[in-house]
Amino acid sequence: MGTDVLRWSEYPCVPWKNGGGVTREVASGVIQAPSASVEPVDGFDWRVSVADVDAPGPFSPFPGIDRVITLVEGEGMVLTVDGTRQPVAPLAPFSFSGDAATDCKLTAGAVRDVNVMTRRGRATAHVQILPVTAARTVTVACTASEVLLIMAMTGEITVTTPCEPDATLGRFDCVRHEGPGTLALRGDGTVAEIRITPTH
Repeated sequence: MGTDVLRWSEYPCVPWKNGGGVTREVASGVIQAPSASVEPVDGFDWRVSVADVDAPGPFSPFPGIDRVITLVEGEGMVLTVDGTRQPVAPLAPFSFSGDAATDCKLTAGAVRDVNVMTRRGRATAHVQILPVTAARTVTVACTASEVLLIMAMTGEITVTTPCEPDATLGRFDCVRHEGPGTLALRGDGTVAEIRITPTH
């Protein structure tokens, strides 16, 4: 329970196994429930990361994982998921199965995306893009069972949480909140609202 401020400069950076890009892990977790008493093989039930895709090529398979990918930098890319082409436009979350054979084509050079993974049967994810303007405060509520992450996509965003000092987020900084409460967002920019909900 509680709130953490996660900074872009502190995200661990790991090259892809196939050399096609670099991934920075924002946050991850394991669902704590009787039905989830065995640790998952990959060490997570949910994970949020930011990936730099420098070259076209296949995505690594993640059996049993559902994915939501959101393009946050670059002109665009086309994913071929189990033979079906899917253009991915900037700031338009796209959901697909980690079991699927997925190949990526870059339409105009390197891109950066936010990648949300959840273990099927343990958690689900919902991602939406929210505009924040100086004209009004945006409020986002979190329930007792959820993990809520607010990541700044553009601009500078100030987040007020139930029990912590205000946090000012630069690009790709993130607030992670667990437990019931309401976050207030002020500033001028765009954020990604990422909700992780246990399926038990």
